Amino acid sequence: MAEQTTEPQQKLEIRASRLFVPWLEEARASLAFTTYQAGKLFLIGINAEGKLSVFERTFQRSMGIGVAAEKPGTLYMSSLYQLWRLENFLDPGEMHQGYDAVYVPVNGHTTGDIDIHDIHPRDDGRPVFVATRFNCLARLAPEHSFEPVWKPPFIDRIAAEDRCHLNGMAMGERDDLPDYVTCVSTSNVAEGWREKRIGGGAVLDVESGEVVAAGLSMPHSPRLHRGRLWVLQSGTGEFGTVDRATGRFEPVCFLPGFARGVAFVGDHAVIGLSRPRSEASFAGLPIHERLEKEGGTAKCGLAVVNLKTGDTEHSFEIEGVVEELYDVAVLPGIKRPMALGFKTNEIRFMIRPGPLAE
Repeated sequence: MAEQTTEPQQKLEIRASRLFVPWLEEARASLAFTTYQAGKLFLIGINAEGKLSVFERTFQRSMGIGVAAEKPGTLYMSSLYQLWRLENFLDPGEMHQGYDAVYVPVNGHTTGDIDIHDIHPRDDGRPVFVATRFNCLARLAPEHSFEPVWKPPFIDRIAAEDRCHLNGMAMGERDDLPDYVTCVSTSNVAEGWREKRIGGGAVLDVESGEVVAAGLSMPHSPRLHRGRLWVLQSGTGEFGTVDRATGRFEPVCFLPGFARGVAFVGDHAVIGLSRPRSEASFAGLPIHERLEKEGGTAKCGLAVVNLKTGDTEHSFEIEGVVEELYDVAVLPGIKRPMALGFKTNEIRFMIRPGPLAE
C-alpha cells in the first residue's frame, strides 16, 4: 500500500506493480511527473519503511520538467504562464520530516501563456525550452517574456499560432541547442497541425533544419540515450528508435495509453501514459483501433520499459481525478523528495541563507 502525502483533493487511487518499489530502490533514484489536466507536480520515492511515497503540489497547468542528471537539486517546471526554478534546500545527508530533498520554488519567470513543453536546464540559469505556441525553441530573457533562439525552416516568422505543434527536443553534446526536435506537422498556418495528426509528424535536425524522419503520428519526447534516438509516436501508442540514416522508425513496444514524457534509468525507460480525451485532437488516432484489437483500455500512469526486450517490467497506475500526464523526470541519488507550494505557510519558513559574501 503506497503512503500518500497529498493536498486535499478529489478521489485519487494509486497502484504500483509488485516490483516497482524494489526497482526504484535498486535504481537509487526517485521520479517526478506532471499532469497539466489536474495541475499537479508529483514526486515519487520510498519512505523509511520501504513503502512508496507519493507527494504532490499544485501548479496550474504544469507541463515540462527539466532536471540535469549531474545536478538533480535543480528542477525546472513550466506552468500556465510561468517557468519555475525549484531548488533542493537540503544538503546531502540532511533530512526534513523524513524527506531527503525539499524542492522550493525560488524563481518564477513570467513568460505568458506560450505553452512550454520540453525543458533543458543550463548552467547559466537560462534553460532552453520549447515554446510550442510560438513554434520555436527559446530561453529566458531578463527584459522580455522569452527569447527565440531557433525555429523550423518552414516557419516563416515567430507568431502565436501553434502552426506545427513543436513539442519535444533531444539534447546531445551541445548545451545551447538540442540536436533534434519533434513536431506534429510541418504546417506553416495557424493550428495547421490538427489536420495532420495521423502521418504528418516529423523529427527535425536542428543544426541543418532538415527532416530526419517523417510520416509519424503525433511524435513526442525525442531523447538521445546510449547513441540512439528514441521517440514516442503518441498517436499510435508506440515507443521506438529512429534510424537517423534512413529515417525509419523502429518500434520497440506498444503502450496502452497516449504516451508523453520519457526519462532513462540505465537499461530502462520511464514513460508517461494518459487516457486520450474525448475531443477532436485525440479522435480517430490509430491507438484507439490498436487498443480495441489488443483487448485493452487506455491507462494513466508510468510504464517502465526494458530497452533490450521492449517488455513493460514495472508500472505505476493512477485512477480518479488525474487522467493525463505530460512529462517525466528522474531524480538520481534522491530517495524521497517533497516540494513546497503556495497554498500553505510552509514556504514562509523554509529559508536557506547563502554563504556570507566576502
